[in-house]
Amino acid sequence: MGQAKCWVLFALAAWFASGQARAGELKAGAARAVLEATDAMVIGGGIGPGHLNGQEGELRASAVVIEGPDGGKACLVACDVLMIERDVLDAAARQIAEKIGVPFDAVLINATHTHHAPTTCTIHGYEREEAFTRQVGEKAVEAAVAANARLAPVTFKFRLGEESSVGRNSRLLLADGTIYWVGALADAVRPTGPFDPELPVLEFLRKDGKPEAVLFNHSTHTIGTVNGAVRSPGFYGLAAQELEKERGGTFLFFEGASGSTHNLELKAAEALTRIKTAVADTLDQATERPVARVSAKRKEITLHVRTFDEAKDDAAVVAYCTKRQPAPFHEKTINIFREMRKRLAPQQGQERKTWVQAVVVGDVAMVGVPGEFFTHLGREIKLRSPYRDTFVFELANDYVGYIPDARAFDRGGYQVWTGLHSFLEKGSGEKIVETAVELLDELHGTPSPTR
Repeated sequence: MGQAKCWVLFALAAWFASGQARAGELKAGAARAVLEATDAMVIGGGIGPGHLNGQEGELRASAVVIEGPDGGKACLVACDVLMIERDVLDAAARQIAEKIGVPFDAVLINATHTHHAPTTCTIHGYEREEAFTRQVGEKAVEAAVAANARLAPVTFKFRLGEESSVGRNSRLLLADGTIYWVGALADAVRPTGPFDPELPVLEFLRKDGKPEAVLFNHSTHTIGTVNGAVRSPGFYGLAAQELEKERGGTFLFFEGASGSTHNLELKAAEALTRIKTAVADTLDQATERPVARVSAKRKEITLHVRTFDEAKDDAAVVAYCTKRQPAPFHEKTINIFREMRKRLAPQQGQERKTWVQAVVVGDVAMVGVPGEFFTHLGREIKLRSPYRDTFVFELANDYVGYIPDARAFDRGGYQVWTGLHSFLEKGSGEKIVETAVELLDELHGTPSPTR
């Protein structure tokens, strides 16, 4: 009987030790859900409503769930849409939190900002496609649940790469003192802000040596299809899908701080090739990083709709569009901006509550901001973060329009013209930066000095 008891105790101890070892491993799982779209749906990303016939690649909600050795858990989802507001994303994040046992604070849902998918936001003369928008939230939940079901031990590998030829600062100073938006570039003088070429690549490698998930982040507007006027995840999404076919796993693209950057020169096929090559080369050089914990925080902040001078704002739009756009297109653009300002007029000074978020995996930090974030602001977060490797995911958890830095706000231009695409008061971007740095400091355990 004594021997039997000893055997039972030994077995229990071995089982407990085995369980402890399993609980102490880094785990990850990834999955994607396809977004169904039709030719009848209005496309986001243009001025005025438009439609596209056919599609290249898939529009997706792609999710990765990461569980740290400490039991901390996070879920990141990338959706192939222009942008999406918090009424849908809050509900989706809370469902994900409930269904897979992850804190609400640790669910980040990002739009890849493709300009070639059905519209998920009311902007520029058209209303959001409600059924498609709701589908995005549902598919985000579906992908997250499927990713959680695939949780398995992984090794985390990381490398910071670079791609400096796909994109540039597109807010160019023109000879007449205005800021470039569309039209000829012959009188461009110089860029008015930075371009961020950083290309971080995060890989979660299964024990069989196969990738479970690969995340990458870059800071250029997602505009460009390979096969003409079709629905598309854009050159970033197409690069991710080609890499999946070649290497396996799920590749997820997260849009960086690109409110002020575009690809002005390259055809989409070449941009795709350059991004795909840069991601593959960076991935091949990635090295293992230890992960002791996974943690996250999000904070709700209050921003305000700007007050504006209708006559002054109208004059800026009329002057630029009349000079830079052919008739009658400039008349259409001018009228669309007038209608947007008319809708915003009664909202002047109103509060707009939104989210800022930070997610940390080991010593790599990811910051979620809720709009089209100017690159200058994204770089400021990186410079001030206590984590050496910090990256910004824009259009995360909400959409509050373009978010310029104060200097860019004063320079004006399309991204600052008042409309449903740009309505926050000056200084909103700096407030988001301060909040992001505070969250990063809290997660790092570093007291925030007086700033």
